[in-house]
Amino acid sequence: MSAKKLFVLVLILAGIGAFFALGGHRYVTVENLKAQQEAVQGLYRDYPLRTAAAYFAAYVAITGLSLPGAAVMTLLGGAVFGLLWGTLLVSFASTIGATLAFLASRFVLQDWVQGRFGERLRVVNEGVAKEGPFYLFALRLVPVIPFFVINLAMGLTPIRAWTFYWVSQLGMLAGTVVYVYAGTRLGEFRITAGLLVAFTLLGLFPLVAKKVLDALRSRKVYAGWTRPRRFDRNLVVIGAGSAGLVSAYIAAAVKAKVTLVEKHRMGGDCLNTGCVPSKALIRTARLLSQIRNSARYGIARATAEVDFAQVMERVREVIRRIEPHDSVERYTALGVECIRGEAKIVSPWEVQVGDRTLTTRAIVIAAGARPFVPPIPGLEKVEVLTSDTIWDLRELPRRLVVLGGGPIGCELAQAFARLGAAVTQVEMLPRLLVREDPEVSEAVQRRFAAEGIQVLAGHRAKQVEIIDGRRILLCEHAGGTLQVEFDALLCAVGRVPNTAGYGLEELGIPLTKARTVETNEYLQTRFPNIYACGDVAGPYQFTHTASHQAWYAAVNGLFGGLRRFRADYSVIPWATFTDPEVARVGLNETEAKERGIAYEVTTYGIDDLDRAIADGEAHGMVKVLTVPGKDRILGATIVGEHAGELIVEFIGAMKHGIGLNRILGTIHIYPTFAEANKYAAGNWKKAHAPQGALRALERFHAWRRG
Repeated sequence: MSAKKLFVLVLILAGIGAFFALGGHRYVTVENLKAQQEAVQGLYRDYPLRTAAAYFAAYVAITGLSLPGAAVMTLLGGAVFGLLWGTLLVSFASTIGATLAFLASRFVLQDWVQGRFGERLRVVNEGVAKEGPFYLFALRLVPVIPFFVINLAMGLTPIRAWTFYWVSQLGMLAGTVVYVYAGTRLGEFRITAGLLVAFTLLGLFPLVAKKVLDALRSRKVYAGWTRPRRFDRNLVVIGAGSAGLVSAYIAAAVKAKVTLVEKHRMGGDCLNTGCVPSKALIRTARLLSQIRNSARYGIARATAEVDFAQVMERVREVIRRIEPHDSVERYTALGVECIRGEAKIVSPWEVQVGDRTLTTRAIVIAAGARPFVPPIPGLEKVEVLTSDTIWDLRELPRRLVVLGGGPIGCELAQAFARLGAAVTQVEMLPRLLVREDPEVSEAVQRRFAAEGIQVLAGHRAKQVEIIDGRRILLCEHAGGTLQVEFDALLCAVGRVPNTAGYGLEELGIPLTKARTVETNEYLQTRFPNIYACGDVAGPYQFTHTASHQAWYAAVNGLFGGLRRFRADYSVIPWATFTDPEVARVGLNETEAKERGIAYEVTTYGIDDLDRAIADGEAHGMVKVLTVPGKDRILGATIVGEHAGELIVEFIGAMKHGIGLNRILGTIHIYPTFAEANKYAAGNWKKAHAPQGALRALERFHAWRRG
């Protein structure tokens, strides 16, 4: 704690200590108030301004220091100053005092609390950032919650001080009037049934107010649109990728009438141009790598001849074999109406497909995303391959440039290098896989270098030129320019959501800064009955998170009037299928430092694992972040063979609150790669072993030996 914060804390504690030491708590009681009422009223008659100022200052001090007696001071305000002036004095004094307590809490405690508990408070912070004024207003209207607790707690959140002030003054006004009025009748004051009913109604007011506000907000949003008297469908889903398929599946499973509209191919990017084809290609490339390194396994000589056209045909065959899982036939059998065509939302309840207009109670937008091609000068002179179009290749490029050092770029760069292409990977950031910890990036980059991939990190693609028929990429680096000659160029610098062409602009549905469809925590857009999920909604662009979001979008769309569910992003895993594989869930060390979250790190080197040694894959690590001094897992990163499978144990542990102690106490089959997780837990246990108890046990065993 800084000297300034310590000084403020000492002043506050001194003020509180002085209050109790001087017996201040004995003066702010109803009995003392009744006894001194006439004397204070006499002072007010003789010195009205001075008495009002002293009262105001005392009230500010009591609330600012979170001392007991604010209720009694409010009654005194009514008894001495009457309803009008008492209400004015109490309203401003209580709000100013509350704001001082709020600011003191923020100055002294906010950084420490957010640093220690930031991850747990993330949902609270996001809620306050979005609807903080309403939350505070509701809390102020519930008299059973001590106001000093509200003042101190809100100081730990991101709500603005001015917002806190005016919402507090408005929210406390009703209670202030009630208490001041009670003070005007101090002599005859009793806790009556009527007063209790009044306070109960006061507590229920925020709930009623929220319903009214929601209704008014909906009325405003839907103004100008005519709602159909009846609907043909319960749900219309736009897009048959992962998010759209799961949304439609859930609706059909609960016997809702659902229509799924897709303008291209069922299965979306994941089946046709993403996850499935890339993993099929990676498998072939991995086999080639194993054959080339067969000497490591005692095989004197092994060779393989690559037929690239056949490799790509195998990729197509894999897609064909998986296609039935996402086919029109399967979903029709499940009860989903599948329509091929371009959908356009023409009203909050109507979707037009060709010459058909579908009426529906709810709409789910699952339109996906597409590869982003940056506006690099000269890029239009060459054919640019993307993760969508590279699968049409039937001839292996001799020299391939890959733009982008993210997961897609890394996976395809290594696969094509293993298939025989000379690959140069260009990344403008300082390292590959920049979302991962530096040692993770280093492990991948080290393997890439060993396999002959030229990685140009910290290089910015500046321009494409064609000189004497040669294709050249100009890259900026450290103030100079580097020329990279290539035969084919793959652009893998990211993906952009598909947000145009199906009615968002016409309905005024806003986008975020990331160009995703703006949604709330229930995945609702500007219109409460229109939802968005998957890549088009963000913030993650993974097939499994698209499916995860789809559950919330479909269930809220079908049952939102009865109950709604907030999308849960507390445990989001992902994997990059390079060799070595990289898998992660939760926080890594880089993010923990950026967010100021306290953590401990435990690592286990997979080079020590028996099964990894036997398989010739003795490399990589398990890295776990935990709460300091506790076994609660904040995040885990695994680098090495089968990382995508091994991470599942940590995903389950984080989801269900299982700590490292219980992972250590779970039997893991020997010899398997899964033992790495147990050994990581064992390393954590060793670091937290009770040294004093162990020394006592050592003496005990020595004593038993005589």
